[in-house]
Amino acid sequence: MRWGIVGFGWVARDYMAPGIAASGGTLVAIADPSPMAQASAMSGGILAYDTAEAMLADAALDCLYIATPNNLHADPVRAAVAAGVPVLCEKPIAATLDDAEAIGASVAGHLYGTAFDQRHHPAHRAMAQAIRDGAIGRPIAVRIVYACWVDPSWSPTAGEGGCNWRADPAAAGGGAVIDLALHGLDLAAMLVDEPLARLHIDLQRRIHDYPVDDGGILSGRTAGGILVQSHVAYNCPEVLPRRRLEILGEDGLLVATDTMGQTEGGTVIRRCARTGDETALPFDAALSPFAAQAAAFAAAVRGDAHDFSIDRDLSLMRLFDAAYSEARSCL
Repeated sequence: MRWGIVGFGWVARDYMAPGIAASGGTLVAIADPSPMAQASAMSGGILAYDTAEAMLADAALDCLYIATPNNLHADPVRAAVAAGVPVLCEKPIAATLDDAEAIGASVAGHLYGTAFDQRHHPAHRAMAQAIRDGAIGRPIAVRIVYACWVDPSWSPTAGEGGCNWRADPAAAGGGAVIDLALHGLDLAAMLVDEPLARLHIDLQRRIHDYPVDDGGILSGRTAGGILVQSHVAYNCPEVLPRRRLEILGEDGLLVATDTMGQTEGGTVIRRCARTGDETALPFDAALSPFAAQAAAFAAAVRGDAHDFSIDRDLSLMRLFDAAYSEARSCL
């Protein structure tokens, strides 16, 4: 499977590119106007272009991954559609709901996936299967903590400068909440196999001096009445516990520690409601969510059954946008 990447920043370079290789695919080309990004790609024998259009016109690709800032998703998506190349685009779909709706219209009839990598983490897939198998009885609530430290000048790599587009409201569409919370909301719906029906958000701009939220609490419920709660933050020091996922059921509790995020591994424990006994839930701890996601999208390109859905992702974006807009008006 021959891949191209648009936007060769740290997530694409450090996580998706290795994930493509681990899935058996080949990264053929990247499109990024940054000389540093192009030099990094070419040092590994990868073709480099300034634009998605130039790359798609010249390189033979089977699928495309987009990891630009959120406000720059639309043009490469449209270019991929015009070239007939399936496209996997980072979340959120776009920085604004209007742009997300436009992208949704542009990919009608075309294979498109939003890169919600957390739904592909082997630990989370194992948890979803355990819930379907009745391991905790009827689900009652999903609780998530997904936090990190991202200050105004944060950069993942020395030398990349002090510009953090994730704290730029125009480029990102918001702050910590739009960046982190959608992962958990999508994951919660996947785990309990029910879409969210209601959502409320409270925001904070508590620690960092930038014009977007640096933390937030989200609460809601699924169509069937399962409660969902998520705390996301850019203001949590990374030496502290900051990645936890719990699913409470009438017969037990599933607790995942250090599974939320870009890396493989973590632990999942099931606690029995009757005895209090704890047992580990097995999963492939060596498989990263990015490798699993790349493999799943490659299988979809080959025509296999898959769970990528622009309609589902747009429904979540609409629900999120309404709650996020109300929350920002109160910040």
